[in-house]
Amino acid sequence: MNVYIITGASKGIGFELAKQLSSEGHFVVGIARTANELEGVKFIGADLSETAQLEALLDEIIVAAPQDAVAFTLINNAGIVDPIGLMGAVNVEEITKAVALNLTAPMILSNVFIMKLKDFEGSKRIVNISSGAARNVYEGWGTYCTTKAGLDHFSRVVALEQGNAAYPVDIVSIAPGIIDTGMQETIRGSKEEAFPLLDRFIDYKEKGVLKSAEQTAGQLIAFMGNVDFKTVGTIVDLWDF
Repeated sequence: MNVYIITGASKGIGFELAKQLSSEGHFVVGIARTANELEGVKFIGADLSETAQLEALLDEIIVAAPQDAVAFTLINNAGIVDPIGLMGAVNVEEITKAVALNLTAPMILSNVFIMKLKDFEGSKRIVNISSGAARNVYEGWGTYCTTKAGLDHFSRVVALEQGNAAYPVDIVSIAPGIIDTGMQETIRGSKEEAFPLLDRFIDYKEKGVLKSAEQTAGQLIAFMGNVDFKTVGTIVDLWDF
């Protein structure tokens, strides 16, 4: 039995990952603020920006996993693009929440995942959903770019450390491309003075450039099923596979 733990599983890529993986017969746990009804998926309601609860939450999930589990995969998918705005005009509370959700939560969950499964001899993987914003600079996305770049670098550190582990966890930080999700709606709803590239993202939608969440989830599942994480490096782009 393969166990998948997916954050941000109530919508977008996370929902499609949970749906498709459960349909393949895997044991899937979805974590999200709002639970969703999906056959074969155990949903747990939690606000991941409230980071004090995360250690106990993941510990409970791992303890409750099937005894015949042969593989565990943690997919840190949850994230927000807000606050959108030039530095000097951004709400401080929104910065705090975004850093907690986009970076602190994946770090804590990964830490607990590695700790609790230290002696598990089967396959163990962490998939961090990154972004092109981690590797490029965009005006108005100071918080989003920074948190995603931090997630990439955190993944590099974990990969280095796990090279010395008896039963290592494989990790990648993967940018999935431009997806037609609620995040894109948020971007298109911003103001040009807050995000100078607004017109470009409106064009993505109007010209049909955006990939669907369903398509992207399928590509991610194929990647996880067919690619040896050790051979591709830690920082990867989905469109390369």
